[in-house]
Amino acid sequence: MSLAAQILIGFIAVLHIYILWFEMFAWTTRGRKVFRSFPKELFEPTKPMAANQGLYNGFLAAGLIWSFFIKDVQWQTNVALFFLICVAIAGIFGALTASKKIFFVQGLPALLAILTLLLS
Repeated sequence: MSLAAQILIGFIAVLHIYILWFEMFAWTTRGRKVFRSFPKELFEPTKPMAANQGLYNGFLAAGLIWSFFIKDVQWQTNVALFFLICVAIAGIFGALTASKKIFFVQGLPALLAILTLLLS
């Protein structure tokens, strides 16, 4: 795996750890600043749902981090590719159903990492 692919994968993993943190532990504080158009009275009732979403983002980060510890190059590439595709799909789906911004935060970096990984 090239250094460029590793940097992009690492960035995406850290991003998803951040998303895990704010959806699981800071939904009613930081979440209000991130999602300004979301009605303030809905943050508390949606806290369990946000925590669930955060957990899934943590699984994506864990899979990407796991790929760094795999010694077999083909297996490492396949695992990284699988989790990057999951992130890209989540980013595209989020852009279509929630906010276009999600594509640029999650989908586009994942697609760039996929391209970099496949070309390395």
